[in-house]
Amino acid sequence: MKFLSSQLVVLARGINRNSNTRLLAGFVAVLLFFIISYSIIFHALMAFEGKDYSWITGLYWALTVMSTLGFGDITFASDIGKIFSMVVLLSGIIFLLVMLPFTFIQFFYAPWLDAQNKARAPRMVSESLSGHVILTHFDAVAVSIVEKLKQYEIAYVILVSDLSRALEIHDMGYKVVVGELDDPQTYLRLRVHHASLVAVLNDSVAATNIVFSIREVCDQVLVVANADVDDSLDILNMAGSTHVFQFTKMLGQALARRVLGLEMKANVIGRFEDLLIAEAPCMRTPLQGQTLAQSRLRERCGVTVVGMWQQGQFLYPGPDTRMGESTVLVLAGTEEQLGEYDRLMGYKTGPEEAQGPVLVLGGGRVGKSVAKTLENRGMEYVVVEKRPSIGAEDSHFIHGSADDLDILISAGIRETPSIIITTHDDDLNIYLTIYCRQLRPDVQIISRASLDRNINTLHRAGANLVMSFSSLCASTLLNLLQPGKLLMLSEGLNMFRVPLGRKLENTAIIDAHIREDTGCSVVAVQRDGKMIANPAPSLVLQKADEIILIGSVKAEKAFLKKYPADARKNNGKE
Repeated sequence: MKFLSSQLVVLARGINRNSNTRLLAGFVAVLLFFIISYSIIFHALMAFEGKDYSWITGLYWALTVMSTLGFGDITFASDIGKIFSMVVLLSGIIFLLVMLPFTFIQFFYAPWLDAQNKARAPRMVSESLSGHVILTHFDAVAVSIVEKLKQYEIAYVILVSDLSRALEIHDMGYKVVVGELDDPQTYLRLRVHHASLVAVLNDSVAATNIVFSIREVCDQVLVVANADVDDSLDILNMAGSTHVFQFTKMLGQALARRVLGLEMKANVIGRFEDLLIAEAPCMRTPLQGQTLAQSRLRERCGVTVVGMWQQGQFLYPGPDTRMGESTVLVLAGTEEQLGEYDRLMGYKTGPEEAQGPVLVLGGGRVGKSVAKTLENRGMEYVVVEKRPSIGAEDSHFIHGSADDLDILISAGIRETPSIIITTHDDDLNIYLTIYCRQLRPDVQIISRASLDRNINTLHRAGANLVMSFSSLCASTLLNLLQPGKLLMLSEGLNMFRVPLGRKLENTAIIDAHIREDTGCSVVAVQRDGKMIANPAPSLVLQKADEIILIGSVKAEKAFLKKYPADARKNNGKE
């Protein structure tokens, strides 16, 4: 009843504001005039035929004939009465069956439907909303950001200028508000002064106008923008952006960092203050063929094996897990501990270890970023690009189709240690992954994914590692909201920090069974401003501790669900 009454109030307000209200009143008046007139004429003609009926009967006859029901219980016997009946019938068809429905739709149904749509896609947020994130663009990246925000219980709202598009997004289950992107009043209605961050991931031209509009009404809120090209960086900064990222360049750098390198030593892929996360292949090392217990890595160099990659799958090893030729270890340790690991493995660079160049398939913005990062690392590379206008004067570019065997052979696919697939077309990436895996079953394949739903498909196609553009953007924004809380190591594998929950207080790590219950591994403990890297299993967790864990997205969700107090503290609500 409360909902119905509110809808009627909205409807009444809409009708009162309608400039055609007079036409509606005129139509109703004309319709009543005809009904009353027909009733009077009905009595006159019935009296002419010597019959007498009540006034109620006259109204009853007029309405039944005009509505074409015509029960036939009251009829005229004279020709003039029958002619009158036909006139009443025809006028009823025009007024009741044609004009009345259109009038109802225009003055009642359409305003009601509009009120319903406005309720589904409002133009302002609740006056109690604060600490929320405002997204000014909706795409696959926004979906990934929203999912991450939901996981950490951070409120959000998506701003859309088109009502029909907003309704589509609302029906998909997302919180959306309708408003013009370049109107400062829109951001006041979104309570931008109380927001924690505004993500402006539109194209650079539109983003500049949006940032200017936000800064007209609010100078304090964090505004994050994406620059399509280098020239946009200064423009977006001048417009008032707090942070400007080139996410395509960042993705290229992340892809290039995953190349294991010519020396096959521990390759750092992430840093959490003094704690480093690195990947190290077991191929051609003393570890090949040993179990984790036999290696005694923790005793000998202090590093902890927090996981391992096997054919694109991340696994949590046990003491009896055997390391093979294709195994890539995920290590956690300090810089000194990783250096000791490299010395222990006896890595040396020699002429006999020389390999072919890294093969980069795709020379777009991501591909160029990969090439630049490889060059900075001192690694040889070759870029295969179909468009001859890109890299025309660069000796590292070979122009041709990446699915042409002759092109791939000339680029060095027979000798390359790694292939990086960088195109923005997931279908093409899947195709090239399968093709390259058939040509080189032993090569490391790293692929980009534009849509999250294709990540598992790329793994099944043969990719060892997959990096998602949308997940990279989501993790970057979350780190701005909660600095030092999250580090994405690869697609589906994160390292994250949470305050210690009550359930874990005064409990030894080995007795908490965190890995068994959630799938996450404790890699460090922050205590009294100092980080304890790779804590001993017997370490007792204390009330003021923060723990740093590593795990898949599924494992992270399981941990936050089992220890909800940690999630609330992590969100700053306790």
